[in-house]
Amino acid sequence: MLTSNNTDPREGKQLSFENTEVAFRHTSNAALKRAWWLFKLININFLVKIGPPVTNWALNMHLPIKGIIRATIFKQFCGGETIAECDSTIKNLAQGGVGTILDYSVEGEDEEAVFDETCQEIIRTIHRANGDKSIPLTVFKITGVGRFGLLEKLDAKQDLTEAEKAEWKKVEQRVTMICKKAYDLGIPVMIDAEESWIQNTIDELALTMMDVFNKERAIIYNTYQLYRHDKLESLQEDHDIAVAEGFILGAKLVRGAYMEKERRRAMEMGYKSPIQTTKQATDDDYNKALEYCVANIDTLAIVAGTHNEDSCQILADLLDQYQVNHNHPHIYFSQLLGMSDNLSFNLADSKYNVAKYVPYGPVQAVLPYLFRRAQENTAIAGQMSRELGLITKEKKRRTAPPAP
Repeated sequence: MLTSNNTDPREGKQLSFENTEVAFRHTSNAALKRAWWLFKLININFLVKIGPPVTNWALNMHLPIKGIIRATIFKQFCGGETIAECDSTIKNLAQGGVGTILDYSVEGEDEEAVFDETCQEIIRTIHRANGDKSIPLTVFKITGVGRFGLLEKLDAKQDLTEAEKAEWKKVEQRVTMICKKAYDLGIPVMIDAEESWIQNTIDELALTMMDVFNKERAIIYNTYQLYRHDKLESLQEDHDIAVAEGFILGAKLVRGAYMEKERRRAMEMGYKSPIQTTKQATDDDYNKALEYCVANIDTLAIVAGTHNEDSCQILADLLDQYQVNHNHPHIYFSQLLGMSDNLSFNLADSKYNVAKYVPYGPVQAVLPYLFRRAQENTAIAGQMSRELGLITKEKKRRTAPPAP
């Protein structure tokens, strides 16, 4: 790992991810206690595994558990059920210098009317961001505005029926509508990555949008999942295209979100898994991608989506190494609401650009997102223990007697 002498140029502060006072300055004692209990439970893998079927059964039986969900896991990881309900979260994050990325997290729909409504909801998030520096970025998933099976067929290079061609045209129109609104209002929008067997179609669509809307500044961002062994090369190839075509490449860098599903499908269908063979290989490619992006910062804008402390430190050091301002508009750090506040708020305190994903939507509709989040994070060795340890440290700091 690179060594760090990062300091805030205005305040002379050294960047540290251990400062829990800064990390939880925005968190009340009651919220800290709730988070402590929640992470304690999430740390028990058994509860995470049985949670989804038990919760879905209870909801289907109309048992009164929605209030419990809303007061616990939903409150920790989501901003509310509507954009308006997210206002207090937006304000709270902004007080610590952290921006908000409104993320409409309804999943698994496949009806045209729902796709149209989701498209309009995403546009509403762009309007909400307009004129509000607290919301520097917006985001959407292509499967929020188009059918998964259609994308799968396109990725497999299968012929579409006439009805499917018309359906795909509607998907393109929705994506163009979102991207044009983002361009018109000057609000960057990120296109999330999804499963590898629909990702090529998403990549092509994202690059097409960038070629149209990223000529003057980075408005459209595609997402690169570096747990795939081909994505560092893909990032570099896309950057070459951007330079040749005269647009800025927008790149959100993440490790990835579908590892178990990807490996299982590859095994079942008898093809080589796209996932890196080791975590170290993923970490290496992620950090190489960071350096590649900083080295090409004039023609490449990045959002570093990561809960990895080493990667955050490496990116901070790279900015110093390449003499890039901490608050350069082409560099954002990003984490999820309710997690890694020690990264988000300490980075913001040292004047780096930081924004948290703030998922929102009806409680029952957002449950798949919440369950996946809990399952993913228990798979990250030590992540929940790290969260729990930091919260415990802050609880003790707050209750410690004052120094004599």
